[in-house]
Parts: sequence; C-alpha cells; structure tokens
Amino acid sequence: MSDLCSPMIILLEDEADAFWCFERLMRRLRGNFRYTKNSVGVETQLGYLAAVTQVIDPKLHHHFETLGGGNYVFAFRMLMVLFRREFSFCDSLYLWEMMWALEYDPNLFSLYEELGSRTAKAVGSNKGKPKSKRQCGKYERENMKTKSSDAPLPIAVFLVASVLKDKSSKLLHEARGLDDVVKILNDMTGNLDAKKACIGALKLHKKYLRKAKKT
Repeated sequence: MSDLCSPMIILLEDEADAFWCFERLMRRLRGNFRYTKNSVGVETQLGYLAAVTQVIDPKLHHHFETLGGGNYVFAFRMLMVLFRREFSFCDSLYLWEMMWALEYDPNLFSLYEELGSRTAKAVGSNKGKPKSKRQCGKYERENMKTKSSDAPLPIAVFLVASVLKDKSSKLLHEARGLDDVVKILNDMTGNLDAKKACIGALKLHKKYLRKAKKT
C-alpha cells in the first residue's frame, strides 16, 4: 500500500490531508484487498481481464493459456497498485487523474461509505431523478449506452489490456514460459506512456462492447 500512499505524502504537506486522501483511495480500492478462504479480491479483476483479452485478442489469450497463465496472475501488481511501478511517478499521477475523470459518476461517492453498495443503491433510487450523462465521465457515459445488466468493468482492466495489446507481438514471439511473460512486463517498468495507454484502453473498451454484443 506504500505505492498508493506515497503520492499523497509527497504532494500534500499536511499529514492529515494525506491520510484522508489515502483513506478515500483505499475505500475505492478495498475490493482488491478483500481476502477470503477461497480467493483474493483482485482475482475478480484478473478474471475480467482474461475475459476481455479473450474477446479482443484471442490469439494472445490462447498463448497465455498454453503457458499456464490463463489466470493472468502476472498482471496482479498492475491492478493492485494502479500502475505505480509500470509508469514513471509523474505519468502514474497523470494516469490516475485521467482514470478517475473518465470513470466519474456523481453517485460513486456513496459506494465508499461503510454501509455498502445496497444502501448506496437505495439512496440513489429514492432520488427519483436519473443521473444525466453530462454529469459523468467519458468512460461512464459509454457504459450507460449499453443495455447490459452486468456491472461495468473498471477502466483499470482495459488499461492492463491496452498494455498487453501493445506488447502482444513480443509476448507471442519471445515468451516461452510465465517467467518470460513476467520479465517482458517488468522490462517496461517506467517506460510506458500514460496518455497512449489511456487512449488504447478507451479504444479496446469500445471494441469489447461491440464484439460482446455480437456474442
């Protein structure tokens, strides 16, 4: 969690401000850290990543399965610490701001509260007035266009998919085992472009929604 906390410590002079920013961030990400006897929370997002990659790049997904990496554990760190180690410090902050702006939903704050999503949904339903698309970020607006009853996938999943897609040729030709996959992904640490990754994620999101409708 130090990867997630360090930007607040560096950017905010007041320790109390840094603490409360970190506390809210952890509320947003707490699902990734939940642990049960059967699973760790982030495994849900890894499952989403597998499903997305299977749709948008079946060849790469098949390659991972052949190597025994169909559970996508090699992408664990990217999702857990929100790409803090894959991007430079400045680029990771730029990426965070883009992610949260694109994913913005005016009702999202209520999901951070201790009472959980059931209460949040109940509060939202009592308002009687549907939220306007204009209030939401670009990514959230795209999700609102779909008729699917499934919960929208977090943009972080498509950001990882974008990184994998960008390195797909290298992964397909050079990865002969999971160690090779990890090495290839580790070698890109600090050398990724946040804006490029975000643009790629939005393109893959549209492609996924388009292909998912046909299946």
